[in-house]
Amino acid sequence: MKYKQVKENSEASLVPLEFPVFFNDLSNNDFNTLFKTTQPPSSEREYFSVGVPGSFYGRVLPRNSVHIGHTSYTTHWLSKIPEHVGDKKSPAWNKNNIIYNNSIEDVTNAYKLQFIKDMKVFLEARAEEIVPGGLMIVLGQCLPDGIPFFKTWQGIVVDTIGDCLMDLAESGLTTEEKIGLFNIPVYFPQFSELRREIEQNRSFTIETMENVRHPLEDIPLSHDFMISMFRAILSTIIKEHFGECVLDELFDRVAMKLVKYPIDITKCEKDMNYFILLIRK
Repeated sequence: MKYKQVKENSEASLVPLEFPVFFNDLSNNDFNTLFKTTQPPSSEREYFSVGVPGSFYGRVLPRNSVHIGHTSYTTHWLSKIPEHVGDKKSPAWNKNNIIYNNSIEDVTNAYKLQFIKDMKVFLEARAEEIVPGGLMIVLGQCLPDGIPFFKTWQGIVVDTIGDCLMDLAESGLTTEEKIGLFNIPVYFPQFSELRREIEQNRSFTIETMENVRHPLEDIPLSHDFMISMFRAILSTIIKEHFGECVLDELFDRVAMKLVKYPIDITKCEKDMNYFILLIRK
């Protein structure tokens, strides 16, 4: 709805509908770059941009201040690394692995438990911010029921990165101890897990929850694309943990390993891309 009707001097007239848009990201995000690419000229402005730094695993806006919320491919990122996966004394120690891969049940359960906690906090915070009758749109990635992450092509790439980190340790460029303390804070829930956590929250009703096709779903993905994608996603946390000096060498080795052991995507299990529309009660 582009216009709203108002009464001035007893005559009905149409005026442009103006509204604010709040962009939320962690505080280290470059909001200046965002605004340079999204902000229209003042003469054409119909919306007003505001940057809101902070984790969305908690309140970031005042109560009842949002009519439409939207998040895209974000909620699989956990608020923190699950407890105990870096503890050598714990049965959930994720030794020599950089993410859950279903081989150690305690590790997978630790990741799942953190996801459940995070989704509870996420939905409770949005329920306070969104007005009654308001909408929450969620796009993201999950797994079909019964499909483990390590059987998808993305899971294979992550395992390959982990193998190459171990190769770097053998070459003296890092240590097994550092690798043992490195875990990627990502959990892709199964579809039923995701629905169950949303239904646990009594503040929203699920208007729509469906599997959608990704634009790249039927396009063959080159190894160069896979490497570029994962380097863009993981470079920051890899540099923070291992130092910038390992980054180029690590992904060079990943590239060589994928050439030697190419991934046949047609034989991999498929993930799911979902669209969810929630209505605030």
